[in-house]
Amino acid sequence: MAKIDPWGSSSISNYEHVFKAFGLKEFPDSMRSALKHRFFKRKIVIAHRDFEKVLKRIKQKKPFINITGIASSGQYHLGHKADIDLFVFFKEQGAKNYFCVCDIDAYASRPKILTLDDAKEIAVQNAADALALGLSEKDIYVQSNRDKKYYCFAFEIGKKITAKTFEAIYGHLDLGKVSANLLQYADIMHGQLPEYSGKMPSITGIGLDQDPHARATRDIAKRLSYDIEVPSFIYFRHQSGLKEGSKMSASEPDTAIFLNDSEAEVKRKVGNCFTGGRNTAEEQRRLGGNPDVCKKYEIDLFHLEDNKKIKDIFDKCKAGKRLCGDCKKLTTEYLQAFLKKHQAKAKKNLPKAKKIVYGK
Repeated sequence: MAKIDPWGSSSISNYEHVFKAFGLKEFPDSMRSALKHRFFKRKIVIAHRDFEKVLKRIKQKKPFINITGIASSGQYHLGHKADIDLFVFFKEQGAKNYFCVCDIDAYASRPKILTLDDAKEIAVQNAADALALGLSEKDIYVQSNRDKKYYCFAFEIGKKITAKTFEAIYGHLDLGKVSANLLQYADIMHGQLPEYSGKMPSITGIGLDQDPHARATRDIAKRLSYDIEVPSFIYFRHQSGLKEGSKMSASEPDTAIFLNDSEAEVKRKVGNCFTGGRNTAEEQRRLGGNPDVCKKYEIDLFHLEDNKKIKDIFDKCKAGKRLCGDCKKLTTEYLQAFLKKHQAKAKKNLPKAKKIVYGK
């Protein structure tokens, strides 16, 4: 059977194969039209599992749980910003919010994180970035600073998955990743316990490469003694790395634009990214470029909010009326402006972030 590695660095390109192999539903246009966010209009959200339940709650203006988490393995980059942008959208639809800064996950599953203290230090900056991107203090929690019921629940979950099942889903049995996964499953489901928000539909936005976690969580949810809804998931195209064929990854700095990058770094990285341009300006004008494979255009698609400007960039590139240098200049300028403001907000939020992580 096909396997997906949620810890890997390669990107997924054959979406239809993954849909068929793992039973995902393609995200329909009828749902897209009901959700006013660029990720739906631009078909960045591509698949789902039981999203109908959540959409019904949104239309009825009833609460639902909005849960996601990011491992504290390094500085956040634009790919993480996309995760948080989607989380903020669901927050605005009236959700009960659970944004997890996953410091124990990072320590247990990432060899480069040598101590839990290291993960917590990273978590402070991660939480400050999340606050700067529109979350509030009450939206965020840190795994190492969660309450007793959360940990008890994670251990209960541990009795609902066997080593054989884990290997069947993930293809290996790494003990650090097993322990990290138990907390991930608890993160996704614990909000439905009576001690938190109670039973209701929940949504988690993930990349296709994280589907093994979704399948495991949904299977476990059906076998727990608690009365909870089976969690729903939506899947978005992961923003790929700046190099051809790679994910944007904190472990490979030149594949990503980080939220703490300087103006000079942004200019260098955008200037060196893989594009869909031709070998010469003359060829570009004559044959047009290929924005569909262009990493610079992908940044725009995910992060430039002006729909008219996105269409103009795409159309002029295809028609040969726009050269890569012009496009790179535009993207560099708006990213530099955004990051300058973001970094000031994040710095201002550091005291709140430290309180979230350390509890004092």
